[in-house]
This record gives sequence, structure tokens and C-alpha cells, in this order.
Amino acid sequence: MAPQNNSFGPFVVKDCALVAVATGKKAQNLRELRDNLTTIHPGCIYYHFWGGLLRPRFDDPQFNNDFAIWSHYALHDDTLAERLAVIDPTDFQDLESLRTELTEIVEQRLEEVSWPEWVRPDRQFQFIRSQIVVFDTGIKVEIPEQLAEIVPRMSVGSIFYHFIDARRRTVQGLDDFRLWIEGFDEPLLELCDQLATVDPYFVTLKELRGKLATVLNCHFRRPVS
Repeated sequence: MAPQNNSFGPFVVKDCALVAVATGKKAQNLRELRDNLTTIHPGCIYYHFWGGLLRPRFDDPQFNNDFAIWSHYALHDDTLAERLAVIDPTDFQDLESLRTELTEIVEQRLEEVSWPEWVRPDRQFQFIRSQIVVFDTGIKVEIPEQLAEIVPRMSVGSIFYHFIDARRRTVQGLDDFRLWIEGFDEPLLELCDQLATVDPYFVTLKELRGKLATVLNCHFRRPVS
């Protein structure tokens, strides 16, 4: 029997887009990058790690965040680029702890190089702040089993909003799917555990949607399309 009586009501499917907001802050070398990292708005950290998922990407996919991309293509410092590329923002409790890790890696690299490389003015790192715009899709889900039908049809913006951005929005640090499922009188704890194992960072949003669909379909024993 499907669980009933969710304290949150139906699952309301939202869509979203990240709007890029220029800050005017720039870095032309590694020292300037370090100095800006200590003071920029946390929304910049968020945008430069997560924003690439929602915008067209033509860079080397091995570099998952804008800091690593800039280190590779502008500074030509592959040592730094590789160190930055392996940072998984989901490993950090909040953006401030992620900022600390990022700053420490850059400071360590500054200690290793004799003189920080300067880039051309047109290759400066431009610090961008993100602002999320949310849309209502009109779709509502009443029971968890319906997620197996709805998730494969969700837009990548919906996947981003409910599985990634939710971790920043919710007090518990959970994605919206788990938070909603846990609100039932008889929560599906096994399903929540399975969803918790899905890492949203080192994949595209389409791949992430596929992973979530597989977890849901397998749990509810539905054929995977």
C-alpha cells in the first residue's frame, strides 16, 4: 500500500533558471584570484561550481567548475586545474566551507610557484553571482510511486532545482525528493537511502535525471525506459 498523509502536501514540481549577475570583480593572476575569493559574495562560489550545469558548455568536461577551467585555459596551470577539478561541492556543509577549501588550494599553489602568471586582459577571471528564477510547472505528485513516472519527463531545470539547489535551500540540507518522501506517515527510508547515494556533481543534468529515474524505477519495480 502506498504511504498516505504527507505533512508537506503534494510534491509541487518547479522549474528554474540561473541568472548571471556581474559583480565587477576580476582576477588577472592567481594572487588576485585568491584575494577575491576571500571577500566575494557566496553566490559567486555557487555560480562558478554549479552554474555550468544549466548553461551550454563547450569546455573540456574533465574540468567541472569555472575555477579549474580558467586555471587550465587562461593560466595554463594544469597542476592547479587538476586540484580544483576534483573538488566535489556536495562534500561540504555550506558555501563558506567550500570557499575555505578553494582558497587553501589556491594559496598552496601560490607557495609553489615563483611568480604568479598574468593572463591577457581578455582572459581575466570574471566573478559572476547567481540569482535563481523559479517557475511553477503546474505538475503535482500525490504519492512517491508517481515520481517514477514524472522524473524522467522533468526538465533539467526541474532536476537542478529539486535535487541540487534544494540542498542549499532546505534546513536539513536534503534534496526535495527525500524531504518530501520523509514527510509521509510511513516514509520509504530505503528509497531515501538510495537517492542519497546519487552524486549530482560529476555528471550532466540529463545523466543525473537518468540516474534518479533508475533508482525510482528499480525501487518501484517499474521497467526502465
